[in-house]
Amino acid sequence: MTEGVIWKQLLIFSMPLLIGNLFQQLYNTADSIVVGNFVGSDALAAVGSSNSLINLIIGMSMGIGTGAGVIISQYYGAKDEEKLHWAVHTSIALSLVGGILLTVIGVILSPLLLIWMGTPEEVLPSSVSFLRIYFLGSVFNLVYNMGAGILRAVGDSKRPLYYLCVSSIVNIGLDIVFVVGFGMGTAGAGYATVAAQAVSSVLIMTALIKTRENYRLIPSKIRIDKRMMMRILKLGIPSGIQQSIISLSNVIVQANVNGYGPAAMAGFGAYSKVDGFAMLPLQSFCLAATTFTGQNIGAGKWKRVKQGMVQGIVISMIYTALISVILFLDAERILGIFSPDKDVISFGRKTMLILLPFYWTLAIHQILMGSIRGSGRTVVSMLIGVGNMCILRMIYINLLVPFFPSFEAVLWCYPITWITTTVMDSIYSLKAKWIPEGIEKQIGDETG
Repeated sequence: MTEGVIWKQLLIFSMPLLIGNLFQQLYNTADSIVVGNFVGSDALAAVGSSNSLINLIIGMSMGIGTGAGVIISQYYGAKDEEKLHWAVHTSIALSLVGGILLTVIGVILSPLLLIWMGTPEEVLPSSVSFLRIYFLGSVFNLVYNMGAGILRAVGDSKRPLYYLCVSSIVNIGLDIVFVVGFGMGTAGAGYATVAAQAVSSVLIMTALIKTRENYRLIPSKIRIDKRMMMRILKLGIPSGIQQSIISLSNVIVQANVNGYGPAAMAGFGAYSKVDGFAMLPLQSFCLAATTFTGQNIGAGKWKRVKQGMVQGIVISMIYTALISVILFLDAERILGIFSPDKDVISFGRKTMLILLPFYWTLAIHQILMGSIRGSGRTVVSMLIGVGNMCILRMIYINLLVPFFPSFEAVLWCYPITWITTTVMDSIYSLKAKWIPEGIEKQIGDETG
């Protein structure tokens, strides 16, 4: 990504990421569609109540993967094969250890977390069952995300796509078999998701082991190199904290939504799935910006980094305008896919009308955040994200919403904090010296 027409490279690199993210989103969406139509709205609420917690898990794993990806893309751009080798093996080792710890902690704490979120008693047993089963697949989740991050960091966004396509088909097929065929309810949806994640993790590990490129994974050498681990964690923990704490704030938002009953939970959860699909291209552009920035900084092409940031914003804004029009014109039919219940659709539409007009702020934020992360300034990205999308969001929820208690008032925390985050991203990108010069020396010094 250090040569050629920038906007074309960003689009070409983003397309497999987009389709891959689309299939990854199909995991939980397939669960919701099958459960909502064949079990009922309470079961849909049970699956939806776990969304924020699941996103918290994914956020931390992807954050650590981002840190590893930044390092790997810089070593790859600088053609430092030795450090690239140890970065790859340390990253996989961290994902294995982290997955085991997350499984144990998640299975134990699932009931407490859902009770703390105010999950209604009528859906609590199903919610606990689904979340515990999901935690059982934590190792598969972390290994896949780390492996996919490694491939993307070296410019390969196609193979992660292929593996997600396969695992998503597995998930949808098993959803039908377990939920509809065997009548296993929400537990069946959970088992289908874990099985699909296992498939994707096996495929990604096989690809890394069989490749002949300089980022090849050798199983006998999977271990944690202390200096490399510290560099990965130095960049990855801020990104993980940012995504996880923002997800934690979403858990608190979900807890407030739960107070308006199962229909509100199901409607909010249904539109959250729609919102997840709508945001996939922006997330793909963000990942492309991170890899693009990392490789060009590694190659010492500072001017190209800024050009990529500007062109990325233009691409994102064009997409956001198109998707906003499509969702606005066809919202009820889209929401009807999840549930035929009119109350559920009504709450989903209310959610859309508040969030949709402010998607343009996310278009700018995702590109700026991806570029800043790719430069290695993950702490700055964390401070901006956590300060606005977590702390400010919680201040709004706890201090202002009690004066205007309503479902709509709760949801306004999103556009307000999207705006403030984008403003701060823009100020930092324009005013700060965030593109580090002499990155080759910096990489060498920090890893010995």
